[in-house]
Amino acid sequence: MMKSSFQAINWTGFSLQLLDQRRLPHEEVYLDFREANAVAEAIRDMVVRGAPAIGITAAYAVVLAAQQHTTRSPADWHPPLLRDIQRLAEARPTAVNLVWALERMQQRLSLAGDDPVGDLLDEAKRIHQEDIDANLRMGEQGAHLINKGDSVLTHCNTGSLATGGYGTALGVVRSAWAAGKLARVYAGETRPWLQGARLTAWELIRDEIPVTLITDNAASFLMQKQQVQWVITGADRVTANGDVINKIGTYQLAVACRYHGVRMMVVAPLSTLDMDMMDGSQVTIEQRPEAEVLELAGQRIAASGATAWNPAFDVTPAELVDYLVTEAGVITAPDREKLAAFHARLPSG
Repeated sequence: MMKSSFQAINWTGFSLQLLDQRRLPHEEVYLDFREANAVAEAIRDMVVRGAPAIGITAAYAVVLAAQQHTTRSPADWHPPLLRDIQRLAEARPTAVNLVWALERMQQRLSLAGDDPVGDLLDEAKRIHQEDIDANLRMGEQGAHLINKGDSVLTHCNTGSLATGGYGTALGVVRSAWAAGKLARVYAGETRPWLQGARLTAWELIRDEIPVTLITDNAASFLMQKQQVQWVITGADRVTANGDVINKIGTYQLAVACRYHGVRMMVVAPLSTLDMDMMDGSQVTIEQRPEAEVLELAGQRIAASGATAWNPAFDVTPAELVDYLVTEAGVITAPDREKLAAFHARLPSG
């Protein structure tokens, strides 16, 4: 199994370093953070993005908050620490991993003493390593579904940049490529932030996996030409009925897959399953600034006076998903009953 050649999230021992994804692929710049509020802004501004990576980053930010505030007495440091955790939770609300990681950190905080920094750091590191381990297992399980000679199309970025390391959907691509199964990897550019063009292509080239970039609106024609057998995406949230909330554009790919007989694989860690959300209609979809659509690299490209609608995510109905791959197993044609039975079999805690 091949490993990713870089880490986007690094704990230095006293600070958090994040690879600034806004500056890729042209510059590899790590930013150093020592306060939780600055990390919340970095999450909001997409210095770091991808549901698992956001959760891991937030966990380390809680450690930074504890380092900053616990020089006071417990009565004094609890309120500002909890305020920092709330600010982190509000940074990007659609990705369930963010709240999931913060809840784990708060649980660990409730069991810690007057000096919780060490306990919180242990928990953040555990969340980070668990994600890497889960990615490796998902990579193996997803690759097992792929036939030799298949080609795949990815959407957005789901690799080491979006996770603790290796990747979810891109982890499957890495594992399938290492096993000699893939004929070709296509990456959709993914407007408006171009995560496919800037980030996925950069990761694959960095790991010496050939990649062919396509515009988002070429995907259906690629399928019609029978050039691709799989669309493989990640997920920012999977609801109790199997609906998938993911980067905007996932839904239209799933619709095109069903028409053209292309299989749709969603690769998501257990931390992404939200059994408290009955279906995708209950999820708050983040609305991003209009300027992201109206401008490119700070230069306006739209006609003066035009406005923009810029949802960051969409909802793919469960019936359009052929396989849901988790670290604990694969669910074929996921639905409410299958997810409930799957979730009931998972170890508690």
